[in-house]
Amino acid sequence: MNTLPFLPGELPEPTPEQVAQTPGRGTPRLRVPNRDQIEYNWSSLDERLDPDSPARVVWALVCRLDLDAWLADIKAVEGHVGRDATDPRLLVALWVFATLKGVGSARELERLCKDHLAYQWLCGGVSVNYHMLADFRSQGGAKWDELLTQIVATLMVARLVTLDRIAQDGMPVRANAGKSSFRTGGRLEQLLEEAKQQVETLKRLAETDPDELTNRQRAARERAAAERQARIEEAARHCEELRTKKESRDKGRKEKSSEARASTTDPEARNIKFSDGGYRPGFNVQFATDTATGVVVGVDVTNAGTDSEQMPPMLDQLEARYDTVPGEVLIDGGFASLDAIDATEARDCKVYAPVKDADKQKKAGEDPYARKPHDTARTAAWRERMGKEASQTIYKLRAQTAEWVNALCRNRGFWRMPVRGREKCRIVATLYAITHNLIHQGNVRAAAAALAE
Repeated sequence: MNTLPFLPGELPEPTPEQVAQTPGRGTPRLRVPNRDQIEYNWSSLDERLDPDSPARVVWALVCRLDLDAWLADIKAVEGHVGRDATDPRLLVALWVFATLKGVGSARELERLCKDHLAYQWLCGGVSVNYHMLADFRSQGGAKWDELLTQIVATLMVARLVTLDRIAQDGMPVRANAGKSSFRTGGRLEQLLEEAKQQVETLKRLAETDPDELTNRQRAARERAAAERQARIEEAARHCEELRTKKESRDKGRKEKSSEARASTTDPEARNIKFSDGGYRPGFNVQFATDTATGVVVGVDVTNAGTDSEQMPPMLDQLEARYDTVPGEVLIDGGFASLDAIDATEARDCKVYAPVKDADKQKKAGEDPYARKPHDTARTAAWRERMGKEASQTIYKLRAQTAEWVNALCRNRGFWRMPVRGREKCRIVATLYAITHNLIHQGNVRAAAAALAE
């Protein structure tokens, strides 16, 4: 909206003679802007982009990766008809560079590819749209997983990553849903009935008055209504599961927990606790990091509000990825349930985690590191281990690796999920791990080369 008392172009620009107000002065000679001058720019995109631009680094790193998993899906091959496919190296590079710059929206990435020089350079004249970008990210779950495994495996072959010791930490990330989208089971039943009626109404409208809407408008409305009905059905299913768990947990308790609720926007999201003490819809992102190099070796996303049961599944993932289980794992107190520690120690993986209420036990005159009546042989060994100064020194490595990775992700904009659904959110988290490893592996190789000299 124009806030000036006149429109641009209504008032003539002052001439040099009018600018000179002092009588007797000669007319000043000025360099006056000429915006009608036609210019020709003969420089290429490569010449215009700064030689030290991170976009060049990202492209060079992505070109070294094996993207055969994506190439195998391309049906347009030499000797057959079909439109040329977009190079998967370009799409991977665009998402890695966007993640590095804190961009998670496919629509925003499309805009940057049109307006920003670095993204234009990556595209090199190839047009992309947000549908292509979003589908490439969300439909490549297993491929992104394989890419993370490939990067880490390459470093393992070079003996730069050994997986002798890892640190695991959880990080709450806001879901793409609001608090108001959480509804109780009764309200979900009402919404589901309304959604079904809306779908039926649209079908009857198409039969009785086919000329009211175009085919495209009708298809869009029917698709939106069907998707809303599917989300509400999914929310109702999750709400029933939560209700069953709450009833089981509340047996024998005097105080009952609140009524189960599920989100109609993202049924898999949960209200979880964040670092400021507040509860919001979110997911629990888990990163496992090699303490010697700072390379992320494992990723998971859950909707659990705590980390107490997240260590064994991460070890399962690492064994599936690399055919090995780390010798030691560093975790904070949130992971240190006795059952999880016992299961981890049974896999010849030593646990380094703080003993709960150690200071209180010391003040009460008790030894927090002595075996407790409910300890197994494995949990007793962990408790005794944590009483030694050397173990506490090793445990300090957790903060400078796991929390460092979390901080880098936050700096790159990982505060809110740009997608919905746990599987798609896991892809986003994996993309952050891939971006971190691609950029950080140069430091790892440089450090190894310096030690070798």
